Amino acid sequence: MRYLHTMVRVRDIDESLDFYCNKLGLTEVRRIDNEAGRFTLIFLAAPDDKEAAEAGGAPTVELTFNWDPEDYQGGRNFGHLAYAVDDIYETCQRLADAGVVINRPPRDGNMAFVRSPDGISIELLQKGDPLPKAEPWASMENTGSW
Repeated sequence: MRYLHTMVRVRDIDESLDFYCNKLGLTEVRRIDNEAGRFTLIFLAAPDDKEAAEAGGAPTVELTFNWDPEDYQGGRNFGHLAYAVDDIYETCQRLADAGVVINRPPRDGNMAFVRSPDGISIELLQKGDPLPKAEPWASMENTGSW
């Protein structure tokens, strides 16, 4: 058995791609428009996984856009996506500078949470050992829920 992808439903393709690609840094590796089923699937890979994902050898995030509007709540959502990052402080600063709310700051130098435009929780984890505690992150409070 091999992990393939995580699917999240999105309400707005452009807003979601802006978040996942422009702000978070993922790359689109495949897209399927299904007229009969009235949906679009967009597969995204982390930068370090792009080549392997294009060859079908790395997990992806599948953004599912249903052409007929639907309000996704409750059981239609799930826990979170998780990504390892090279420098959690730099990643959080880049996201904050792009207007993304850091819901759970990386106070411990190891873990942070943000949310996509559709409310999907994204966990960011420091690759390897946690970084030394640093301001402004060490004393920053949580914002909203994560």
